[in-house]
Amino acid sequence: MIIAFLITVVVLAVSLWIVSLLPTGVEVDSPAKALMGGAVIGILNGLYHFLPQGLRSFGAIISLGLVPLIISIVVFGLSAMLIEGFRLRWGIMSAIIGAIALSIINSILVFILQAVGLL
Repeated sequence: MIIAFLITVVVLAVSLWIVSLLPTGVEVDSPAKALMGGAVIGILNGLYHFLPQGLRSFGAIISLGLVPLIISIVVFGLSAMLIEGFRLRWGIMSAIIGAIALSIINSILVFILQAVGLL
């Protein structure tokens, strides 16, 4: 369980570093800050997954996916607030673009790692 969390944090950190290299308004000072950002995002997403699956699915279905998107944006913004060296240049717009880009890049990296057999 701890190994899976650590792999998730590293994949999130790499994804966050890639997002910071794109013109999204997300700025990360160093790979260490990206690693801390990945850890905070992983922990906050883990707290969200403590909610029962039925409740999460119901909210996602009723809102046509808007509730999970808003939660991702809030988690992204909170992690930027908590970590010095992880900034959102354009405020909420950077949080929206960054959260969407992070989920896309993270999904691609997880797919590649699963195809190789590391996850």
